[in-house]
Amino acid sequence: MDRSRPLARRPLVTLLTAAALAASGLTALTSAARAADADLAHNGGFESALDGWTCTAGAVVNAPVHSGGAALKATPAGADNARCAQTVTVRPDSQYTLSGYVRGTYVYLGASGTGTTDVSTWAQSAPDWQRLTTTFRTGPATTRVTLYTHGWYGTGAYHADDISLTGPGGETGQPPAVPGGLTAGSVTSTGVALSWSPVPGATGYAVYRDGTRVRTVTGTSTTVTGLTPSTAYAFQVAAVNDAGESARSATVTATTAERPDGGGSGDLPAHALVGYLHASFANGSGYTRLADVPDSWDVIDLAFGEPTTVTSGDIRFERCPVSECPNVESDAEFKAAVKAKQAAGKKVLISIGGQNGQVQLTTTAARDKFVSSVSAIIDEYGLDGLDIDFEGHSLSLNADDTDFKNPKTPVVVNLIAAVKTLKAKYGDDFVLTMAPETFFVQLGYQYYGTGKWGGQDPRAGAYLPVIHALRDDLTLLHVQDYNSGPIMGLDNQYHSMGGADFHIAMTDMLLTGFPVAGDAANVFPPLRPDQVAIGMPASVNAGNGHVSPAEVNKALNCLTKKTDCGSYATHGTWPELRGLMTWSINWDRFANWEFQKNFDAYFG
Repeated sequence: MDRSRPLARRPLVTLLTAAALAASGLTALTSAARAADADLAHNGGFESALDGWTCTAGAVVNAPVHSGGAALKATPAGADNARCAQTVTVRPDSQYTLSGYVRGTYVYLGASGTGTTDVSTWAQSAPDWQRLTTTFRTGPATTRVTLYTHGWYGTGAYHADDISLTGPGGETGQPPAVPGGLTAGSVTSTGVALSWSPVPGATGYAVYRDGTRVRTVTGTSTTVTGLTPSTAYAFQVAAVNDAGESARSATVTATTAERPDGGGSGDLPAHALVGYLHASFANGSGYTRLADVPDSWDVIDLAFGEPTTVTSGDIRFERCPVSECPNVESDAEFKAAVKAKQAAGKKVLISIGGQNGQVQLTTTAARDKFVSSVSAIIDEYGLDGLDIDFEGHSLSLNADDTDFKNPKTPVVVNLIAAVKTLKAKYGDDFVLTMAPETFFVQLGYQYYGTGKWGGQDPRAGAYLPVIHALRDDLTLLHVQDYNSGPIMGLDNQYHSMGGADFHIAMTDMLLTGFPVAGDAANVFPPLRPDQVAIGMPASVNAGNGHVSPAEVNKALNCLTKKTDCGSYATHGTWPELRGLMTWSINWDRFANWEFQKNFDAYFG
């Protein structure tokens, strides 16, 4: 979040380099397709528009074409590489040839989910139609493979036509039998462990909670997390293979345990309004005194505490000077306002970072200085806790740091240790919130750090290890659903700012959990709904991605009531969703309190 007007910043994704992609799995064309082989790609010539294809930024054009009367044209933009893909049924342990014609700069053709080595081939520059081809062999249990084409970031439009996958067709067979032996094991306040008997021929299992499918796993056990304490749930499981899904098993019920101490959220209202108050600067929104913040605001984040240097760990909170904020209150009045807000049941936090406040705790000395300096601010003003708003280059992952559950990078490890120390010092009432950008959280579904082959932006998903390590201490996570490029949701479609759909998809990821960098064996577990608020700009002046009150309400309706969901299907319904966060209280006042008034009207 920024102090300038307007707030406009979009991180650029470095992602995979062309060379890394080219080396990621090319295999030599070893033999011609057998006579019995078929072309398994559906509508590879795009003669039936985009039927069978899922594209983030693609359209069918009549010229130029390689053959027939149509071809694909797709244009990369921002963090979107204009990917088009389709999934086809294949036969295990079989050889396939993928080919297609492309034109443009940096055009890729590949296959993923092969069960062996995923392949990709590319043309660096194809001013006219150029044939790309590669081969792969499916794994012993592989029955479905995804074909795709895409361009490259910052380059122009590309064209593709006559895409084919030649090889033996897959057999759909019959859905598997119904699983038996479903049992509820260990139970916590937010999770229930489940196990069941294996089913012959099943490639996975769909787990249902209260009639809603919440996840698919490959093994015969899982722990359903993100549950509400002291609540009864009903679970079922169904077996899945390429032919479909079995009927659901018998129902097993389990009741979660009471909420343990910790997290500092017990005395927040069921639905909370969170806002940032420009306390150390002024901009086009004007300065707002803390005492003048309306009672609707339940959590007030004082923006910002900033370091003396990027790597010092020495955080200072300088209140706005009179020369910049003529109506600024005195220190005594400010501290009195903090106490008054707390007496009214509100939480007042110091927010560290922002766009200008880069914080890199590269050493243990910086870690310890962070703890002591933040403590000094909390103690001086009598605050309730800490908001971590690290942006820009504050967090990034070392090349060998690939497991979010066991981070190695010093800036990540030291931040986690520093916050745990603060939590231990102030106890269970300490309020901890975080405001990362989508780039550092939801982008982790596709990319994590520099990636297996290097070349990705090391900041991709870099907040995930911090959130995961501190989830038991975390009061609220309110990701900034603004100033963001397109982000892929759990439906494997890209979602862009500007409507309810973006907030629904981004929040669903937090409440459902997701495999990190597409690795089904490395899943970021969901957060509790009472730990999550949706971050939105208060007005068109506050940041890119502002949506109208009507769109705000659609997002809330979908996530808490499963109505007004539009095209995105959520993986659950969460009436306990904590609420909304906005940048900022000042900008909302500038806009005649539109954001606050809508929140009050919605939650009554």
